Amino acid sequence: MEGSPGSLTKRCVRCTAGRDCSLANKGFHHADHVRMAFLYLCRYPPLEALQRFSASLVKFATAHNKPTLYHETITWAFLLLIRERMARSGRQQTWSEFSASNQDLLTWKDNILKKYYREETLSSALARSTFLLPDKAVAEA
Repeated sequence: MEGSPGSLTKRCVRCTAGRDCSLANKGFHHADHVRMAFLYLCRYPPLEALQRFSASLVKFATAHNKPTLYHETITWAFLLLIRERMARSGRQQTWSEFSASNQDLLTWKDNILKKYYREETLSSALARSTFLLPDKAVAEA
C-alpha cells in the first residue's frame, strides 16, 4: 500500500468527498481494505467509520468504472469484526500490532466470513446491496 497510514486515511477521506480517488485499483487488495477499515475505526466512532468507509469504497469502485464491485455484507462484516478485535485487545494498537495479532482478517482466500456465512448467501445480489446477518452456525471451540 502506498504512503503512510496518515496519508492513506487522508486520501480515503478525499475520495469519500469525491475529490480524489487516485489509489490504484489493481494494487488495492483485501489486506489494504482491512488496513483502511482499521484506520477509519481509529479516527472515527464506529458508526461514522462504517458510513465513511462504505461511502469511500462505493466512490472508489465508481471512480474505477466498477460500480458493482462494492459488497455491503462483506464490507460491514469485516469492519464489525475489526472493531470487535480492536475492542477485545483492551488498548489502542498500531496497525503493525493489530495486523500481527489478527492475520485471519487479512486473508481473502478462505477468509473468516466463510465461518459465518453460507457461500450462496455471500454470492447473492441481496448480500451485495444490503447487510445480511450471518446465516451459518458457528461451532464453539
